[in-house]
Amino acid sequence: MEQQYLTIEEFNQLLQEWNGETIKISKQELDDQDNTIMKLHSISYENNTRRVDEYEPRHALILNGAGTVETDQQSNQPLPSAYYEIPLEDSTLYKYDHSQFSLITDRGKYTIKRDIQ
Repeated sequence: MEQQYLTIEEFNQLLQEWNGETIKISKQELDDQDNTIMKLHSISYENNTRRVDEYEPRHALILNGAGTVETDQQSNQPLPSAYYEIPLEDSTLYKYDHSQFSLITDRGKYTIKRDIQ
């Protein structure tokens, strides 16, 4: 499928349609790959204008819902909080190919897709 680049507004509008769905979030940063399965209840955004350092994101996408994280031992552990945070930057690229979203930041790549089991 052809991927299309989205604005943050287009991304948000399409992702909002997935509320109530079970999604899989894959994060790849450097040599680290994590997978999270979550029942998506709502989507929100945070603006952090009082950052302590550059590692803290200025903006963040907050995916709210209960879920589990796949661990190195191939077992699943509950999410430590009832949300999953994706740091956003002014340079973040938002892609959609009609089956999954990709967010590409300076730190890594995040993929969000419906979890079909």
